[in-house]
Amino acid sequence: MASSSPAIVGLEPAALWGYFAGLSRIPRESKHEKGAGDYVVRIAKELGLEYGRDAVGSVVVRKPASPGREHVPSVCLQGHLDMVCVARPGKRHDFAKDPIMLVREGDELGADGTTLGADNGIAVATCLAIMADRALVHGPLELLFTIDEETGLTGAQRLGPGMLRSRTLINLDSEDEGVLCVGCAGGRDTTATWALACEPVRAGWTALEVRVTGLKGGHSGVEIHKGRGNAIKMLARVLGALAPLGARIARLEGGSKRNAIPAEAAAVVCVPKAKLDEARALVAVTRDVLRAEIGTVEPVLDVLAGPAKSKPARVYRRAFQRQVLRTLAGLPHGVTKMSADIPGLVETSTNVAVLRQTPRNLTLATSQRSMVASEIHEIIDGVTAILELGGATVSGTDAYPGWKPNLESKVLETAVRTHADLYGSEPKVEAIHAGLECGIIGEKYPGMDMVSLGPTIHGAHSPDERVDIPSVARYWDYLLAVLKNIG
Repeated sequence: MASSSPAIVGLEPAALWGYFAGLSRIPRESKHEKGAGDYVVRIAKELGLEYGRDAVGSVVVRKPASPGREHVPSVCLQGHLDMVCVARPGKRHDFAKDPIMLVREGDELGADGTTLGADNGIAVATCLAIMADRALVHGPLELLFTIDEETGLTGAQRLGPGMLRSRTLINLDSEDEGVLCVGCAGGRDTTATWALACEPVRAGWTALEVRVTGLKGGHSGVEIHKGRGNAIKMLARVLGALAPLGARIARLEGGSKRNAIPAEAAAVVCVPKAKLDEARALVAVTRDVLRAEIGTVEPVLDVLAGPAKSKPARVYRRAFQRQVLRTLAGLPHGVTKMSADIPGLVETSTNVAVLRQTPRNLTLATSQRSMVASEIHEIIDGVTAILELGGATVSGTDAYPGWKPNLESKVLETAVRTHADLYGSEPKVEAIHAGLECGIIGEKYPGMDMVSLGPTIHGAHSPDERVDIPSVARYWDYLLAVLKNIG
């Protein structure tokens, strides 16, 4: 059995939680999942199960049918190995080597100051527990563990040819118990790059660090409609207010992940000493304006201005600074269109995500999503136009496809019927405004019958991430019942 943790003692199903604790000790930031893949392969070998690993590191394990179920069509259970790695401000944690420290509070399991990795570690642990349990009733199974879902869907996009034999897939990357997902948004990342145009700092200037902090952040798909603040957009407003005082930017950064709403952003600016008090006062006024606008949603928002750690040697040229700030001001962020067909579903959105500065360049990563393929291109074109008008060189990733709902799906029918049999009520059936690997896998394997389900996970992609413990036990029982009923 995998390594244990005091936080999971007594939890059921014990095997699932044991594997989750073991996985939590293995660094698995996106694009660095080899250790997690090795963990899966080692367990497959110990269990004597057939396995394969493709060129990018995704793993598939095959488990034979239980006796008498050999005639049932093969089913693939799928989750991803990587996790979003974000720590609270001030928390010292090296995601390249430090384990995730599990913390249990009542009926919830979280982590000590970092993301938990229940997204999608619960799916991985579920598959490992199913691999190990020879008493379960099911047809032939394939357990697919993909890499790099969070920062590019790379594992699904580069899934090796012939990796899957199944034509039914149950994705385990949903985060609401009692909800079956049958569709998702497609999208693309769009990145702007500016060549820095700088000049020496003038005598008589004082360096300040201006920081926007305290925002909730969160997933840029499933939480984009909640009206949460964008730290990069807010920082641009603060810096725009300071510009008439002669403030000049030396450094500009914000956000952490392209699929997360930025919760923090900071800039180093140089201000004429004679304007220093006025600049501090103006930051405080702008903070109060922002709090008045969004304080109900972001109750601990703060904007701070304090001495910089050191005085920079160079600052942005005035024209370049105006170009960048006006571009940030003009970029849309958030929901651009709601679905007219499915009440409450976001149809199209865009996220101003990550701002980074190197000695030569300033880069801005954004992401666009839509349930409608033509609208993906429309919002990408709009964002690209603003960035190019702002003087940036624009590049983009390949767009990934959405997953069109199929309400006539056989696996959906089985999942709905099983839920009704177990709990006396039908589950919710919905689509989500986020990218699931189902869209890509479905494109690679035409005709794949798919559904997505999972336990309840709150705050994914943030240090507030936590999983509802009782929902995991119910999700486990439900999944096993669905597998038993297929065929």
